[in-house]
Amino acid sequence: MKTKTRWGTHIALIIICFVMALPAIYALQVSTLTAPDALLMNPPKLFPPGGDFTENVRLLFVNRDFDKMLVNTVIVSLVVVIGKTATGMLAGLAFVYFKFPGKWFLFFAILLTLLMPTEIILVPLFDLVADLGWRKTNPRLALTLPFLGSAIGAFLFRQHFSNIPRELVEAAQIDGAGPLRFLVLILLPMSWNIIGAMAVIQFIYMWHQYIWPIVLITDTQDQMIQVGVRNAAGLSGTSDFGLLMAAGVVASIPPVIIFILLQKQFMSGFAITRDK
Repeated sequence: MKTKTRWGTHIALIIICFVMALPAIYALQVSTLTAPDALLMNPPKLFPPGGDFTENVRLLFVNRDFDKMLVNTVIVSLVVVIGKTATGMLAGLAFVYFKFPGKWFLFFAILLTLLMPTEIILVPLFDLVADLGWRKTNPRLALTLPFLGSAIGAFLFRQHFSNIPRELVEAAQIDGAGPLRFLVLILLPMSWNIIGAMAVIQFIYMWHQYIWPIVLITDTQDQMIQVGVRNAAGLSGTSDFGLLMAAGVVASIPPVIIFILLQKQFMSGFAITRDK
């Protein structure tokens, strides 16, 4: 009976995984087609694939500046990941190991920002960046600096640090370690799983930024990849769905690589946060 139940569970999970993977499979199929073939594929087909995927990818890099957009997005995403991790660790250190007036009020105020999407502050943020001149002189700074603070990072590191034994803090104080030295030598080596989880979340979050780059950036050379995916469909009123799906497939590769590389840390980080 247990064997039958196990097989039934596996079959059900395989079916669910296949259904969830259908959009990705369909995107891969369309990415191998030319524009006329993609329009004629009615009803949609999953097999057989076409033979124009490499040509579509070549057009993306030659005619749509996909190489520059990929580089821009990688740089911006990595800078934000490093910055948010640093600010999240410092915030967690402050909320756990420091006493100051209004600490809990400030912590809950930071958590409330999780309920505020970027679109709410889009106009004042745009005005601030424009007044500082970053929009034209330093677009990468304008893309990264507004996102260096992280409520999720402050919450995750606060939860993690609050479960570290107090004896370590007392031992570090006896040895004469200051807060930053304690952070670097004690807390940092114990936080790689949380850092990995943060890196995956924030990298994917920045990789999928669309509204802020399309409002802020006017030069294609400085644009982000999601805007490039949108523009890959064609700006003349006719949509090249084969090129659009190829753009989506190419743009999804870096986040998938990051998740695969940090999958263990990602799962362990949330397991630690949940269990403790």
